[in-house]
Amino acid sequence: MTNAFISSGSQVLPSKELALFRKILKCYEQKQYKVGLRCAKQILSNPNFCEHGETLAMKGLIMNCMGKHEEALEIVKKGLAADLKSHVCWHVFGLVQRSDKRYDEAIKAYKMALRIEKENVQILRDLSLLQIQLRDLEGYRDSRYQLLVLKPSKMSWIGYASAYHLLKEYDVALYILGEFKKNNRAPAKIDIESSEIILYEIMILTEAGRFGEALARLEENSTSILDRLAYFEIRASLLLNLERFEDAERVYWTLIDRNPDNIFYYKQIEKCRKL
Repeated sequence: MTNAFISSGSQVLPSKELALFRKILKCYEQKQYKVGLRCAKQILSNPNFCEHGETLAMKGLIMNCMGKHEEALEIVKKGLAADLKSHVCWHVFGLVQRSDKRYDEAIKAYKMALRIEKENVQILRDLSLLQIQLRDLEGYRDSRYQLLVLKPSKMSWIGYASAYHLLKEYDVALYILGEFKKNNRAPAKIDIESSEIILYEIMILTEAGRFGEALARLEENSTSILDRLAYFEIRASLLLNLERFEDAERVYWTLIDRNPDNIFYYKQIEKCRKL
């Protein structure tokens, strides 16, 4: 998180004050708010740096975390006005706006921060989270793509696939997951994450109404799915959707053997029998 607040502004601090500023960032991360405010006071009490925008912004952010929302917003605004070229000030302004549920203003602030610091992963993450919350799916897709380019981790690939999944562009989502698997060697021993990716592919196929493909994917990966309850529940549901009623009923009886108190399974058997 600290890297998100590395200075980009026009107001440069000398080494002593810069060390204090970095301490403010660390205190914010560690929730040592009073210590962070003391460090901010040390910088701002110097007449040469009393209008240092990023220090004011961080002071406001810490105060916001302490519940002093109105005062915090004013201080953050003051910091932003002092250094409009700082991605830190814009990012902090966005964080405070988000905490006050002014989501549109928060998104505008994040985008301003990204104009200055285009490759800041933390700001992109914050922006993407807000976009998905507001159902700005196209914006979310674009942010997830930028995150994938900047940091092609497993979560970035899955996040990008999820954007197309939410847009109901199922083929693209499946293609992205396929590319991820192609470019990442499968583990020697199946792990939970790999198992979950298989289940996610099956979920996408199911939502696309491609029940036969979903069932084939499930069965060809049956030994790789660690969540056995999920395996049987998904298999039963797919068989029912494919109108293979006797096969589906047999799987539901297997599930009842595991958990005889689950009323849902009995209701599904009634569907299998068209009762």
